[in-house]
Amino acid sequence: SAELCLLPALAGLLPPLPCPGGPGPAEVGLGPLPAELRAAVRALVGDLDALFTALGLREESFAVGALSRVVAAELASYAPARNRRRTATNKASVVFVDRTLDLAGAVGHHGDNLAEKILSVLPKLPGHKTDVMVNMVELTALRTTDETCNIIAPGCLAQPNDPAAKALWESFMNLKQKEAVMEARRHLVEAASRENLPIKMSMGEVTPEQLSSYLQLFRNNLKALENHCGLLQLVLATVQTLKHPQTSKWDNFLAFERLLLQTIGESEMPSVLNQFLPMIKSYNERTKDDYTCEDFLVLLVYMYSVVGEIRSGKELDVAEKEVKKALVKAICDEPEPSPVLQKIT
Repeated sequence: SAELCLLPALAGLLPPLPCPGGPGPAEVGLGPLPAELRAAVRALVGDLDALFTALGLREESFAVGALSRVVAAELASYAPARNRRRTATNKASVVFVDRTLDLAGAVGHHGDNLAEKILSVLPKLPGHKTDVMVNMVELTALRTTDETCNIIAPGCLAQPNDPAAKALWESFMNLKQKEAVMEARRHLVEAASRENLPIKMSMGEVTPEQLSSYLQLFRNNLKALENHCGLLQLVLATVQTLKHPQTSKWDNFLAFERLLLQTIGESEMPSVLNQFLPMIKSYNERTKDDYTCEDFLVLLVYMYSVVGEIRSGKELDVAEKEVKKALVKAICDEPEPSPVLQKIT
């Protein structure tokens, strides 16, 4: 049977929070929902039935999350869908997943992936959402200490006309960081050898300084630059990411998230929040290794996303109040709030 995984696609479809004394998430049906949300769920169910009719599917529905259970139940009892399931010949499993359950994926720092680090720490390419700017100054004779130098046009990750660059980007996505960086060195050495550049292959751990020294061999050779421009942009992106101060913070995030997953299994949310509280520091108290206000918000979203259903009570109220107070103070003490903080406040 085919498997079809559906995230409720409407932006307004978020799991409703149970009211005090009201039904829990497992018991919520379509009735208690606001009229606008009920209409959206019914419209979604109608659209899904039309899709499954066109595909000739007889589905078996599964749900992960409170609102997904509502949608799946509504589809199961929808009269046209019942009629369709009697005559349809193709079987399918349909998994509904609440979008808010994906928040941990969006804010988490997952494992040892070079592609994700590059996309996270390098500045976005103007006009693009999924590509980054690669500083190309290192391949020129221009000498400047200005990191925002814009005399030289930036490079990027999308290199559809360079087979070596495409293969290297696949490595960045699929291999662990250490292996991906070794692939970058291998591709660079092969390119230099084809151009008869005086490269000396070295074994052992690959460092950003070593990659930079290899890149320098291409600098004054216009033909070599032109032949391997795509590959050179990806290697430059690697060097700039490995040297970026945000990369060490990425590793700190990952360590905190792994520790949090272990702690949550043994502790209640109040004790987790109490451990988090000392990390919230105002602008004047922070060093370059401490978390910023945006970092605190990301960690809080991650914490509340992975903890599951939280038991309310006085202890939780006190812990949350202290975290809110510290977070508000930190945000108010920011001398130049970022666009994200300005939007929130």
